[in-house]
Amino acid sequence: MRLVNTLAIAALALLLGCQTGPPVAVPQPPVVQVPQGPPPKPKIALVLGGGAARGFAHVGVIRVLEQEKIPIDMVVGTSVGSLIGAIYAADLSSFDLEWTAFQLEKDDLFDFGILNAVVGMGFARGDKLEAWVKGHVKTTNIENLKLPFAAVATDLNWGYQVVLDSGPVARAIRASAAIPGVFPPVKHQGKILVDGGVVNNIPISVARAKGADIVIAVDISGNVGNTNITNLLDVSLQATNIMFALNVEHSKKEADLLITPAGIGDVGMLDFTQKKRCMQAGIESTKAALPAIRKAIDDWSAAHARPALPTP
Repeated sequence: MRLVNTLAIAALALLLGCQTGPPVAVPQPPVVQVPQGPPPKPKIALVLGGGAARGFAHVGVIRVLEQEKIPIDMVVGTSVGSLIGAIYAADLSSFDLEWTAFQLEKDDLFDFGILNAVVGMGFARGDKLEAWVKGHVKTTNIENLKLPFAAVATDLNWGYQVVLDSGPVARAIRASAAIPGVFPPVKHQGKILVDGGVVNNIPISVARAKGADIVIAVDISGNVGNTNITNLLDVSLQATNIMFALNVEHSKKEADLLITPAGIGDVGMLDFTQKKRCMQAGIESTKAALPAIRKAIDDWSAAHARPALPTP
């Protein structure tokens, strides 16, 4: 055994003695950073609040976003916001939307009647509103619109928010815009519904629940002052206006970008003579917000970009 060990040690010493220099390093290929495709894009939601005739400002907002190629992946609206949002979601054309809005008059939507006011549940029936939407939004059902869309209404019996993202477009908008005291409640999807502004006039939470990464919200409910209240209709409208303005105070803080068109706070809820002024306010406020909008998109993309991987 000792002889075997001795021979093994001698063999090892012989092998070590044969090495004439340090080991040669094998060259490795250079590491090349390979980008992982284009940067990720956020899902952007446009949330349009209620405010009756002031809603023409929404048209100006959409016009600028389209012209500046700010991508919109979904629209969520309450009351007039649902009306403007559905028209755009059907065609994705701000030009057509603007043309349609300029033609829209108060009498196209409000079918006031003395008998209805006395024995009904609102000053207007709401039939004209629904018929007008059917005539101008050619897509019958929400799920077939070109852009994902949801209208927000309120369950009158239980006070719940109701998100209408399927079924007839016209009926959903009629329900979402059924201002209490002005229009009667709407029977839809087994519920009794009124204006979504009662519980959520700027439905940012709905957009978040639908997967929005960035929410651009438009608030047209500011400045509730009104010293020209002379009849029961005025009382109903002013009470609604106050309610809309108050319930956005908390929710609007959840928006990534909040657009508040300036200079339209004195526009009455049924004043359709100020369309151009409201649209222009929407245009100007959105142009002012463009740098912040682009920064929010860039920041999101940078934060969610996947790191480049080395090639082997």
